[in-house]
Amino acid sequence: MRESDAELGELQDLLEASLARATGHLRSIVRPGRTLTAAQLVRVLPGMCTLVVSSVTAAGEPRVSGADGHFLHGRWVFTTERSSAKAGHFAARPAVSLAHLRGDDLGVFTHGRVEELNPRAAAPDPQWPAILDHLTQHYGSSPLSWGDVVAYRVQPHWMVAYAADPAALLAQAG
Repeated sequence: MRESDAELGELQDLLEASLARATGHLRSIVRPGRTLTAAQLVRVLPGMCTLVVSSVTAAGEPRVSGADGHFLHGRWVFTTERSSAKAGHFAARPAVSLAHLRGDDLGVFTHGRVEELNPRAAAPDPQWPAILDHLTQHYGSSPLSWGDVVAYRVQPHWMVAYAADPAALLAQAG
């Protein structure tokens, strides 16, 4: 776990506030006994998690694509090639929705805004060196060696975590 107590507290507040604002339908599914606390969520999201990432075109049309996601310090981080459609969408419209699903066992749904961790025209984010080190350790090479890669961190304004059987999921996480 890489999250500080403050980051866990912030994530817990976000999870609770998001669920409180959710529709009755969603709360009937993601309810006590079928959700995760912040501390539990970070336990079940180690390493790389496949994300479905949604961006928005200039015409307001949604587009989804896949990305390798890493949950670091209570935030999703992912990379893509700077020339990708997704990167172009985010440069103009940083709104994002994303989901990480593991069958019927786990669903983490997030809405927020992306921020570039390694922009071309400005100084990188202060956490970028540590994030780049994490990604390099995970993949065995720096993502920056793969081309013109841009890294994003999602600043969420809404996030819920569904778990069909939290105890079983946590037991699998070790």
